[in-house]
Amino acid sequence: MTYTAPVDDLRFVLNEVVGLDAIAALPHCDGAAPDLVDAILEEAGKFASGVLAPLNRIGDKEGATLENGVVRTATGWKDAYAQFTEAGWNSLPFEPEHGGQGLPWTVAFAVNEMWQSSNLSFGLCPLLTQGAVDLLTEHASAEQKAVYLAKMISGEWTGTMNLTEPQAGSDLAAVRTRAARAGDGSYRITGQKIFITYGEHDLTENIIHLVLARLPDAPAGIKGISLFIVPKFLPEADGTPGRRNDLRCASLEHKLGIMASPTAVMAYGDDEGAIGYLVGEENRGIEYMFTMMNNARLGVGIQGVAIAERAYQQARDYAKSRVQSKDLADPKGSGVAIIKHPDVRRMLLDMRAKTEAARALALYAGTQLDISRHHADATVRAAALARVDVLTPIVKAWSTDIGCEVASTGVQIHGGMGFIEETGAAQHYRDARITPIYEGTNGIHGNDLTFRKTGRDKGAAARAFVADMRATVAELGTAPGDDLAVIRSELSAGLDALDKAIDWMVATQAEGDLQGAAAGAVAYLKLWGNVAGGWMLARSAMTAMEGLRRPGANASFLEAKLIVARFYAEQVLATAPALLPTIASARNTVMALSEDQF
Repeated sequence: MTYTAPVDDLRFVLNEVVGLDAIAALPHCDGAAPDLVDAILEEAGKFASGVLAPLNRIGDKEGATLENGVVRTATGWKDAYAQFTEAGWNSLPFEPEHGGQGLPWTVAFAVNEMWQSSNLSFGLCPLLTQGAVDLLTEHASAEQKAVYLAKMISGEWTGTMNLTEPQAGSDLAAVRTRAARAGDGSYRITGQKIFITYGEHDLTENIIHLVLARLPDAPAGIKGISLFIVPKFLPEADGTPGRRNDLRCASLEHKLGIMASPTAVMAYGDDEGAIGYLVGEENRGIEYMFTMMNNARLGVGIQGVAIAERAYQQARDYAKSRVQSKDLADPKGSGVAIIKHPDVRRMLLDMRAKTEAARALALYAGTQLDISRHHADATVRAAALARVDVLTPIVKAWSTDIGCEVASTGVQIHGGMGFIEETGAAQHYRDARITPIYEGTNGIHGNDLTFRKTGRDKGAAARAFVADMRATVAELGTAPGDDLAVIRSELSAGLDALDKAIDWMVATQAEGDLQGAAAGAVAYLKLWGNVAGGWMLARSAMTAMEGLRRPGANASFLEAKLIVARFYAEQVLATAPALLPTIASARNTVMALSEDQF
């Protein structure tokens, strides 16, 4: 179960595909010099491979435990987390005024992939803390920032997201946790939250819970929910943790995967109520929480890429060592490694191509996030933010579907041994399965892409994205080589299908057939992912072709990029037009059966 960080591939995507140089030229991003980013990737790769990856199996076997109200993480976790924070890894993308390093999110996304790939259960802790920091940076008061940001950016304190309740999963309008004004500017929080990642642990001296709750006089529904900072220990004036707040971990969930990540049931206010501090204004909690949710959704999309990379590496290594059957090209010879067999190669190429497409799309989303925050031109910032809005459900849902699919294929390549826990392939499959569920199920993200990101502006942002992708088709038209010609043809056909799907979604919603639009939403998102991923690999292929003409080029690496991109075009992009009738016809049958007929 060894892991080698894909530093060369990350460097190639950053420098040659998504344009890190342009991001480094933005205001407040000038620290992302090529030499520094190279050093960051190399050191992150060493830490991921050398420190985190060896703990992945240990954490899966031991899990986290709850004893007398204390959650203990798996063997090695505390030491690894101490090394993680001491090296400054938690602080990469945050503002220097609060102790951050001021690097672009694009770089942080690349580094985060390595944490998630080497040890998904470990990587969840900083993922949630980074999302909490993003929220507080955007919405907290100056006083709150002074108390919490530096500690959370350094990783001395961690952060959590408290949304879900037994009766309120995806439907946050059903939140019942109560908040009462205490008369001193604070609030008393009472209620229960479930599925709280790292809600209790032994890694840090304090845990900062961000909790959604409802005031007694709040309006009904999501417009009546407020957001509160509820620390495990109340900070003293000097910033040190003080007395214990009225909150506790009632239990830990028993899960299919991510065993070492403590998933807590949190009880607030057993006595007089947990002390909480309002973030922003009352009744605007959902609005604020979306800052953290969108950050986490992109982070979970990166988890999909990460688990796919880990599963691919293990399947590839197994295929090179497992000897079974004769080579079809040499039927009289002896048995060969299964990587010689066409079907195994097909599976490995499928794993690799989808992983590389999803990686590039996630890093492209990072560039748009950085542009939306730092570009000097407000019009450019707005356009980039609209692009991030379209990309977020795609990166989250499409990438995590790929993570599950690739992990499943990894088990298949191992054959019967893949079904045996000791090989490790099964752990990747189990760990991957949560990613299409948390931070919004992938079906919900299909609806988000359909209604909010396509219907709300009548397809304007979606069509602008397609127009940018068509510019690549035009570039491919003047590029030499059969590989690029094939890629151009399939990308063009995929974009034609996507254009028609956007038109259909806009028209169907205009007709008032919301159920019909929702019935085709998941296929619509898949079409988007397949085409946008193909676009990223087309750009990769063009860059690889140009690179092959340079003296001293790494021909083996660049030739592989061309082959992988062509495989994706012929095997994945080629299926994109077939999704169009699936999108449009789903309404004919999806709602046709009565409940009793199921």
